[in-house]
Amino acid sequence: MNDQKKYARGVLLCLAATLSWGAMFPLMDVTLKYIDPFTFTCLRYGIAGLIFVVVLRAREGAAGLRLKGERVGLAWLFGTAGFAGFQFLVFFGQDLIGEQGALIASIMMATMPMMGFLVNWVLRKVVPPKWSFAFIALSFVGVILVVTKGDLASLVNTPQNFGADALLLFAALCWVIYTSGATYFPSWSPIKYTTVTTVLGLGSAVVITAVLLATGAVAVPTGHAVVTILPELAYMSLIAGFGGVLAWNIGNRNLGPLNGVLFMDVVPITAFTISALTGVIPAGMQVVGALFTASALVLNNLYLRRRAAAAAPAPAAVPTPAAASAPAERSPAGQSAGVGR
Repeated sequence: MNDQKKYARGVLLCLAATLSWGAMFPLMDVTLKYIDPFTFTCLRYGIAGLIFVVVLRAREGAAGLRLKGERVGLAWLFGTAGFAGFQFLVFFGQDLIGEQGALIASIMMATMPMMGFLVNWVLRKVVPPKWSFAFIALSFVGVILVVTKGDLASLVNTPQNFGADALLLFAALCWVIYTSGATYFPSWSPIKYTTVTTVLGLGSAVVITAVLLATGAVAVPTGHAVVTILPELAYMSLIAGFGGVLAWNIGNRNLGPLNGVLFMDVVPITAFTISALTGVIPAGMQVVGALFTASALVLNNLYLRRRAAAAAPAPAAVPTPAAASAPAERSPAGQSAGVGR
């Protein structure tokens, strides 16, 4: 697969993943009325994790499941960040916010490009390109407009939302760390990285949830509640969980984490559209903020591609067969033309 086809495939996969994730925030508004985000996450990734294991076994055989000599602890850390840290915090924060939770949680995911550059800077000592800082700032302005609905004074006047907003920001950071973690396992296929981190992260999620249920911090869901949310569970497990996460990791392998994470700006656009169709209409300044984040995605992507093209070495000239076989032109002095000049 040439570079252009690889890039196009990565774009389509990251776009498909983020479109599927945009839909999950409005769906969680319904789900959270019946079940807590912790138990739901365990159910969701219990189903998705089982499918990942089956697919990995079918594609790579028993060797794909062997982890002897691998950095299992590091994989557990990244899996815990992605499938316990992100999943728990993002939906818990959404639940705390209430009616506007889906919109605000989804737009908070637009901070991931900014965090991606900063995480890459810290972990790999790669300084972000200078214009990317401007596009990151544009994306951040969009986030502020969505959270405040254009009323910047509300940042000070409504401190009760600070905790929920902080949880959402930390959730976004967890997913950036998870996405960047794939670069530490270059010999693993995307399906292996997805499967191993899902299973290990699910282990952490189950332990945390068990403690919350046992201590009464979270009520044990009833059988009726679980049956009620089966349609949402099916979508979140099969489409957003299995399909979305696998497409995301394959797409990021093709594009690189810094390019891939930019597509998280698609999530709020999808969430806004679905929320509007279900009766939760965003304010005018929230729409403006979403457009800011979308513009930041497009402009930064174009900038990075142009920058990469300018830095690429020019292809070497290849002589034509006719030129290669033609006799050298003789100068009046009997030398080949150009020699000695």
